[in-house]
Amino acid sequence: MSDADSRIHRLAGLVEATAVSLFFYQALRVLFSVLFGLIYDALFEESLSMATVGLVLAGLVLALLTPLAGARQPRGRRIALLVAGLVVFVARWPLTFNEPGLRLVASLAIVAGTGLYLVTRLRFRPGGMVEGLILGLVVDQVLRIAGHTFDVTLRPEWWPGQLAVSLVLCLLALWLYGQRARQIGTMVARPGLSVGLVWGGWLFLESSLLAFPNAMARWSGQGYLALALASPILLLLVWLGVGLWRMRWPWLGGTLVLLALCVGLSLGYVLEGVPVVVGLLLAQLAAMVALVSAFSAQSRQGRDSLGLALSLGNLLYLLLSFAYAFTFTYAYTLDLFRGMALPVFVIAGLMTCMPLLILPAVKDRLAWPPVARWLVALGGSLVLAAIVLVVEGGAWQPKQAVTGSLRAATYNMHYGYDGEWHLSLEAQAQAIERSGADLVMLQEVDTARPTSYMIDDAMWLAQRLEMKEIYLPTMEHLTGIALLSRYPVRYTETLLLPSELEQTGIIWAEVDVGGKPVNACATWLGLEPEERARQLDTALILVTVHPGPALFGGDLNSTPDSPVYERIAAAGFIDPFVALGLDSPPTSPAVNPEERIDFVWMRSLVPTKAEVLDATASDHRLVVVEAALP
Repeated sequence: MSDADSRIHRLAGLVEATAVSLFFYQALRVLFSVLFGLIYDALFEESLSMATVGLVLAGLVLALLTPLAGARQPRGRRIALLVAGLVVFVARWPLTFNEPGLRLVASLAIVAGTGLYLVTRLRFRPGGMVEGLILGLVVDQVLRIAGHTFDVTLRPEWWPGQLAVSLVLCLLALWLYGQRARQIGTMVARPGLSVGLVWGGWLFLESSLLAFPNAMARWSGQGYLALALASPILLLLVWLGVGLWRMRWPWLGGTLVLLALCVGLSLGYVLEGVPVVVGLLLAQLAAMVALVSAFSAQSRQGRDSLGLALSLGNLLYLLLSFAYAFTFTYAYTLDLFRGMALPVFVIAGLMTCMPLLILPAVKDRLAWPPVARWLVALGGSLVLAAIVLVVEGGAWQPKQAVTGSLRAATYNMHYGYDGEWHLSLEAQAQAIERSGADLVMLQEVDTARPTSYMIDDAMWLAQRLEMKEIYLPTMEHLTGIALLSRYPVRYTETLLLPSELEQTGIIWAEVDVGGKPVNACATWLGLEPEERARQLDTALILVTVHPGPALFGGDLNSTPDSPVYERIAAAGFIDPFVALGLDSPPTSPAVNPEERIDFVWMRSLVPTKAEVLDATASDHRLVVVEAALP
């Protein structure tokens, strides 16, 4: 094979590895989001049996164990790479459709195919696979940046484009199968279980935090724009000098990487500000160094246990992911996980970095990147910068409200899903548009959870509706409540409410409605009567210290015959539906609603209209009220 043919072959292999990695990252987000809905229905709605959930989890474990089937001989390698590639590329097409069952099957197929592909490539051509893992993260970030954190290729309208991409990639896999017949690769033995620890910890860190600028922005309290620009460029720099990041002195380098990763994560969790951003980016760099070093090391004994190592690493990733999920659902699962997100991440960081201390040192000479690679990295950085600036540069200017009246709504958005767990953010945005509301109180708002596609619901809706967002994280920085406004916001204040079960809070904002100040208060109250009583007492203190016209609303988990309703009325608020002589329409569930638990109360305002929209884009209906200006 000539040098030109060899370069073309390597480039084609890199494209294939990048595509497999990209689809793998996307499938993991889809998989855990669909699993969340299944487990939720089994535990709370009881519309699904735990036996069914158990079968799905068993299928997931089997998919994660496919590295055990990795080929060791050249002919078996060619077949394994072809089969794995075709499975991943074909399954990626149905992943585009917004049907939970279809997405579940497709994502399991992609995870299984990726496991087989990963172990085979790492045994014979590890360099190209490592580069593919890095570039896959870069492309993944670009797709999410282009959609304001909502991957543009995971929307149903993308299906024709995905069909074309999948067909091209299938043809590429078939072509590479023929080309690989002329190359007899030598298997390189990889270190044993230590590589599995690095892989499992790294995959969890990247898929849960470090590869998501919106997650890092919420953790640090800094703007999304800078991180959306810095994170993919940092990954490109890692790719630029991928060979330079390998450990030549494991004890020294491993210790530095371990400190950088764990300290960066800890600073990001407990502090705010620019130094925290630097710490999180440093943690990202440390995680990438750990991955490159682990997958570049060779076994001292010459034995290969890579398939077992990667399978155990996948199971470690699964355990860490469930532990992290429990830090949000502790009130309904295991209370000991309350406030434990940082320990889970630190454990993942230790798993990722501690094996570096015992990995074999790199003995071959580390080559400086060629000029062509520098040019590609520079060009890619410029393209990334252009995309970020075009997509995000002017997105935060809210469309001003018409101030002839005051129109407000409350919406429990169910983490961006409808009652049957279809991702429904666009439908929810359309429902809010149809309501004509210029002030929207949102509950169950996720901003970067693996169980809701890692989308920033608050930011996405604010940009989609051209509104300003005020977000209060109530659990682990990444889920809470929000207030959207087209009115200018003068002042804001947030407060966590006393919560023994699921933590909640209240947002207060003073908005300028036609030159007059109006208080807007958004909250979500707990599921137990005693909890709601304590939370309401604290919430009303914040509301009453701000006199004047006010709106107070949210999902109160209380009906009109409850003590909560009486307590709010006694505090000087009126129910617009009662004041206008209307019926008390139910708001939950969205399909065939049975009870009214979502309210927008008014104080020192004259209601002129109140309605419950029949939208079914969430598991609650949208409540909208209108009042004359004070």
